[in-house]
Amino acid sequence: MVKLNFHQYLRSLTPTLSVGITAANFMHLEDEIKKLENTGVEILHFDVMDGVFCPEMTIGASFVKKVKTKFIKDVHLMVVEPFNKINQFVKAGADIITIHYEACPAHIHAVLQEIKKFENINDPEREINAGVAINPGTPVEFLKGVLDVVDMITILAVNPGWENQSFLKMTGEKMEKAISLINESQRDILLCIDGGITKENIVDVSHMAPDIVVAGRAIFEGNISENASMFLDILKKGRSKAIS
Repeated sequence: MVKLNFHQYLRSLTPTLSVGITAANFMHLEDEIKKLENTGVEILHFDVMDGVFCPEMTIGASFVKKVKTKFIKDVHLMVVEPFNKINQFVKAGADIITIHYEACPAHIHAVLQEIKKFENINDPEREINAGVAINPGTPVEFLKGVLDVVDMITILAVNPGWENQSFLKMTGEKMEKAISLINESQRDILLCIDGGITKENIVDVSHMAPDIVVAGRAIFEGNISENASMFLDILKKGRSKAIS
C-alpha cells in the first residue's frame, strides 16, 4: 500500500470537521475532547486571537501545547506579525497553521513558505500544512499570488473576534469563487469554511462543497458525540449530493 503524506491523508478525510476547541468547557476540557473519540472527528481547531488583529483575546501557544491529544492540531492564527510567532506554535505541536492574508499582505507568500520549512514535532516525516484565511471583506481573488504554495484556504463566514454573529449570505458566492480559483491552480488545495456554523445551516453549508468545516459551539452545546457524528454525516451526504 502506498504511504500517504500528511496532505494526502487530510484529503482522504474530506469532507470532514475541525472542532473548535475554544467553545469547549475548559473546566472539563479533557472529558469534552474524549467525547469526540469514536465519532469520526480527527481534527481539533485552535482559534488564536491576540486582541490586536481582532477584538478578542483567546489562547496562545502554551495552551495548544498543554492539550495532549491524538487529534490533528489545526491552529488558526488571528494575530498581527504571524511570522514571528510561527515557531512557538510549531513547538506546541501544530499540524496545520493558518495565517490571515490581512495580517501580512505584503509578505504573505514568504510567511507561508516559512511555515512549510518547519519539521512537525509530532512526526518528523509529517509536514506542516500551511493555510491562509480571509475575512468576509477580503476578495477571494487576492489569493491568486499564493496558490503555488498554500495547502489550505479558509473562507471566514463571520468577522473574527465579535460575538453573536450570523453566517453571512455572501459566503456561498465566495466559496464558489474559491473553488474556481483552486481548480485553475491545478493544485490540491483544501477548502475550509469557518464561522457561524450551526445545526440550522450545516446542511446548506455542506452543499457549498467544503473540504473542512470548522464548528465549535454547535458541537459542544448538548450531546457532543451525537452532534459531531451528525455534522460529519451531513457533510458526507452533502458532498455526495454536490458531486451528483
